Amino acid sequence: QVQLVESGGGLVQAGGSLRLSCVASGHTSSSYTMGWFRQAPGKEREFVAVIRWSSGSTHYADSVKGRFTISRDKAKNTMYLQMNSLKPEDTAVYYCNYVKGFNAYWGQGTQVTVSS
Repeated sequence: QVQLVESGGGLVQAGGSLRLSCVASGHTSSSYTMGWFRQAPGKEREFVAVIRWSSGSTHYADSVKGRFTISRDKAKNTMYLQMNSLKPEDTAVYYCNYVKGFNAYWGQGTQVTVSS
């Protein structure tokens, strides 16, 4: 069973930065994908960014491209989301996601609030 623990959320002013972390445990495979999703109040959960663990290749939602950077530290089994130039519309609960084959796992979420 894969466990995911996010951290790093908080309150920041517009234009500021935050870095989210997600530590994965309970898995042995090296062939999987991890990503970040977010859900704002009253809205559907949406894709933010994804990274292939083995190759490091990344993909971003258009709304965050150029502002957010996803990365991983293989030795620490940790994924990061560096968020710069934050906007009030980035306010949401951010969830860490792990996918291998047909199995998907989610973290508990971390709140990011951007004030104007």
